Amino acid sequence: MEHIRYTIIFQPEPEGGFTVTVPALPGCVTYGKDLTEAKKMAIDAIGAYFASLKKHHEHIPSEMEPLITSVRVRKPTSHSRSFVYV
Repeated sequence: MEHIRYTIIFQPEPEGGFTVTVPALPGCVTYGKDLTEAKKMAIDAIGAYFASLKKHHEHIPSEMEPLITSVRVRKPTSHSRSFVYV
């Protein structure tokens, strides 16, 4: 059986738990109450996504190596009208 690797992103939620997205699979989003459950739910969501692709006779997307970075922006003050990138 062939394996496919996907990047998953865990976003902490204010009420607790994590929302998980799979950038290479548009709309593939799930939630788990902790990291262990969130990862399991992501695997289940990817499986369901694959099942939907198969049902609709669509190909399974592969993922290009992601480049993940961040940017710093100056927090706007009550007097500023736009963000200033630094």
